[in-house]
Amino acid sequence: MNPDNDLRTLIAAPHPDEAPLPPAAVLADGVRLLRGVPYADVPGARPLELDLWLPEPRPGRSPAPLVIFVHGGAWRRGRREDMGYRMRRWEPGPFARIAAAGLAVASVDYRLSGEALFPAPLEDLRSALRWLVRRSPELATDPERVVVWGESAGGHLAALLALSPGAPRLKGAVAWYAPSDLTRQGDDPGSPEALLLGAPPADVPDLARQASPEAQVRPGAPPFLLAHGEDDSMVACDHSRRLAARLGEVGTAVELWTLPGADHVWHGLSDAQVDDVFTRTLRWIRQRTG
Repeated sequence: MNPDNDLRTLIAAPHPDEAPLPPAAVLADGVRLLRGVPYADVPGARPLELDLWLPEPRPGRSPAPLVIFVHGGAWRRGRREDMGYRMRRWEPGPFARIAAAGLAVASVDYRLSGEALFPAPLEDLRSALRWLVRRSPELATDPERVVVWGESAGGHLAALLALSPGAPRLKGAVAWYAPSDLTRQGDDPGSPEALLLGAPPADVPDLARQASPEAQVRPGAPPFLLAHGEDDSMVACDHSRRLAARLGEVGTAVELWTLPGADHVWHGLSDAQVDDVFTRTLRWIRQRTG
């Protein structure tokens, strides 16, 4: 073997499929937090990572259901530890609360529109799901009880993941105030949709349709929960209404919650109302994974 190639192999970081998990920090309620776990190596891109919140291990406890969380940010920005500005000051935070309720959480990075164009972020979520299934014995999670949950642009990607043909069967999908039809977004080259697709949706109609959950609805999809503010000024509530109708047409179980007085990211709701939406969503997930 060429000595240079041998040295490159020796010093290369372990592949994410085989790399040891990092040490866990123990939080309140016995929740374990593993930050910055690599799940994919994409040539020419930054390492793709996820954070894991795992319930307290107990003797005799069954593997935990898993929530894959996808952050928002118009596909252009955002951080995986952020569920939205209304929950940033929660203590404990929303992911720790989910883990304390007995569900594991994987909050996932994906390539943003300044790094790669669609379908790159969806491919990243598929890679994360594959990695989480592969490593489930180490994580004490149940690969047969997985729900994907996203907010805003993350809800859009979560819906597409749940609707992907051939993807491992999910138990449910949650999309908060998410766009569902990119084909109607017009010809503004600076819009978030155009930056995601590489061109205004009107110029790439086939790609815009591929990136639209409403157009990808198929029989056999997992149950959906869609939650949207009726006064959303950034993503009209009709996106969730139309997606719910389309899911219902093919026989998919779907719940649609529309919240009066709520703008995007639950702006306009009281703290108690935001807490209620979160709690009801968690209850829905537990019902699907129980």
